[in-house]
Amino acid sequence: MIEPEVEPENVYEPHEVTLKISHKSRKELRDTLIQEFLKENGGYVKAGKKYVQSYRYYVETLTNGKRVFLQRPAYLNKGMDFQVYLEGFAVYKNGKDKPPSHDSVISDLRIKKAENPNEFLKLLKMIDRVWNCEEPIDVLKSAEIKFKGGVSVEAILYVLKWLFIEQDMTYWSYDGRAMLKREIGKLNI
Repeated sequence: MIEPEVEPENVYEPHEVTLKISHKSRKELRDTLIQEFLKENGGYVKAGKKYVQSYRYYVETLTNGKRVFLQRPAYLNKGMDFQVYLEGFAVYKNGKDKPPSHDSVISDLRIKKAENPNEFLKLLKMIDRVWNCEEPIDVLKSAEIKFKGGVSVEAILYVLKWLFIEQDMTYWSYDGRAMLKREIGKLNI
């Protein structure tokens, strides 16, 4: 009789990387990020333990010092996928950072729309520029808008930059970033 193999215990080997990616097209952004991911060490099994390579890519720093980072592997997905985080954007009960979801971004945008519909229209134009691969820092230079509710406009633009890229990676053969953009566009109705 063959004994079933016991699943090895996971041991996480964390890696931190500072990365700056700035391109003018979806393809360049995707290709550059994939090339970075291809540099990662592969996991392995040794002495009955599974060594999982965990990567945190620090990709942006906001003016308040908070950082946007990408976490790999993404625990619900496989392949080239990653999760986007912004330090302090949302936290779990245990105090650890929670990735901003599309719903949390949409909820924040609803707060801004209710607070000031005219400024919200300006924000939608800024989001459109980020969607078209302009850097948030450049977009922020062209218009100064602030809202009392929700997170800063800067935070929203940087989070959206990386959520758009994540969608491009996950759904490249479909319409990638357009799916999230359509949801944001529905707020303008």
